[in-house]
Amino acid sequence: MGAFYETLVRPYLFRGDPEEAHDRALGWLHMLSGFSPALRLMERYNRPTKGEPIELFGLNFPNPVGLAAGFDKNAHCWQAMAALGFGHVEIGTVTRQEQPGNQKPRVFRYPQHEALINRMGFPNEGADAVAKRLAKAPPSRKRRIPLGINIGKSRVTPVDQAVGDYLGSYEKLADFADYFAINVSSPNTPDLRQLQQRSYLSELVGAVIAADRDRARKLGKERIPMLIKIAPDLSYREIDEVLTSALEVGADGIIATNTLLDRPVDLGKDEVGGLSGSPIHRRAVDVVNYMYRSVGDKLPIIGVGGIHDERSAGDFFDAGAKLIQIYTGMIYRGPFFAKDLAQAFCWRTEDWA
Repeated sequence: MGAFYETLVRPYLFRGDPEEAHDRALGWLHMLSGFSPALRLMERYNRPTKGEPIELFGLNFPNPVGLAAGFDKNAHCWQAMAALGFGHVEIGTVTRQEQPGNQKPRVFRYPQHEALINRMGFPNEGADAVAKRLAKAPPSRKRRIPLGINIGKSRVTPVDQAVGDYLGSYEKLADFADYFAINVSSPNTPDLRQLQQRSYLSELVGAVIAADRDRARKLGKERIPMLIKIAPDLSYREIDEVLTSALEVGADGIIATNTLLDRPVDLGKDEVGGLSGSPIHRRAVDVVNYMYRSVGDKLPIIGVGGIHDERSAGDFFDAGAKLIQIYTGMIYRGPFFAKDLAQAFCWRTEDWA
């Protein structure tokens, strides 16, 4: 399937605007989501034939390959992801306020490097609309794979009011999340990355965790795992501060990494935005390895960045990641790329679960 996609389908999709191609893919998957028998049949066909589920954050992941945030921002097609071979899916980024994002064009392909630059700016329908959509879906106990919800700061919200903004999103979406990803690392929302500083991060993540503990106590439920998504541009001293804050407030894990502002190869120097794809792989792996060597299994890591084949996926596991996520790699390798990776790595489950 991968060769068919790369030879015939991808050239067709790459003729047009990247964001329009993305919207078409969402439409196809949204239609597929309405046909449960087809989804179950595809899921059975695309499920890895070996390996055991991974237990992490108190959740059960059928395989280690997840869909990163950014693809399904508004929860339109996440139910179809298990049918493509994914072991979990992360929707969003969702903000408290509905917002259109940055001006178009805002996504740029670089096929010779298997890379993208985007400056989307969190376009989404807002936490209220996403919550209403999720309320119509099957409850979590009937899900085939865990659902993560990635939340970020609304563009109109000043940094000093970010805590209330994130808490607003949390309160609207808590009934539907298997885990939350607290996104403080997108380069496309002004001042957002300031929230990675220890003075901001401890207050923000601590407030969301405290709210969740109160909710869990009142409802008699388990607490929702809280993960922090960080940038690859952080210095090692800044990473140390993130890890210290995460441990102090009781965060459950780290997602590393978001897109890169630096341009490690000669591409897109005239385009503002975050770089994803193969060129950021080495930096993302180095960040994961540094964090794992620093804190070990105290903060389990989901590795993200430049996964384009089995070897690059394996780099993250070797560096200490427990799970991985893909997005740009799927654009270049096709919709069943997750299945291929899961089949290749599920046999190693006992080594890193």
